[in-house]
Parts: sequence; structure tokens; C-alpha cells
Amino acid sequence: MIDIQLLHTPLQVEKCLKRVRHPAAGGIDIFVGTVRDQTRGKKVVRLEFESYEPMAISEMKKIAERATEKWPIQNIAIHHRVGTLEIGEIAVIIAVSTPHRKASFEACQFAIDTLKETVPIWKKEIFEDGEVWVAAHP
Repeated sequence: MIDIQLLHTPLQVEKCLKRVRHPAAGGIDIFVGTVRDQTRGKKVVRLEFESYEPMAISEMKKIAERATEKWPIQNIAIHHRVGTLEIGEIAVIIAVSTPHRKASFEACQFAIDTLKETVPIWKKEIFEDGEVWVAAHP
């Protein structure tokens, strides 16, 4: 099962965990990316994420499909948030279940690294003294 979501509402780790559980899965790996309070020594106030949603969803599906071709994935969930996020909020969750832990770790890392490279999501970093648009996934 592949579960891809681009949401304007808070992401939920427990929801992703439930989506990827499988009786044949002995390993579940979950990556949670959160908004931190600084970037390159500058204090971050909040982030704003925007995307070209149809293409973002399509690219996230491609990542999940490629991962299932490379590893024995039972289930995979890729959820990304758009909109305004405050410090500590979750921006992205990737959850992967496989029969054994090594494949879960590898598939999860592949998914987040590839997402950062290919998915059209942009973020604006809002600082105390200004703001800047940057690629969310340089």
C-alpha cells in the first residue's frame, strides 16, 4: 500500500504508523522532519511551504513506487505539509514497513533524500529581521 498526502493540516505520526503496519512487517522506520528554530545561525520565527500540488503528489508517488521496486516494502506513507508552520511542527513524515529492519532504514532514507531532490515544494524562511524563499529540498 502506498499512502501519499500533501496536507494543509498538522501531520500525525501515529496516523502514518497505523497506515504502514502489516502482519509481515518486522521493521518499521519513520522519519519525522520538524521546523527548527535556526538556520545558519539566524533565528527562524516560522516557515511557509508552498508547492505545485499535482506535480508534488505525482513525484511523491514516483518515489514510493521506486522504493517498492528496490526493497520488499509492505507499506509506505509519505506525508508533507504545506502552509504556515511554527517552530516544532512537523513538515514531513515518511514511514516504511518491510520484513526486516535494514530494508526499512534504507528505503526510508532513499525516500526522504529523493523527496528533497525532486519534489516541487518551496519554503519561505521567516526570520526576526526578514524572510527568504529557498528550495525546501535543495
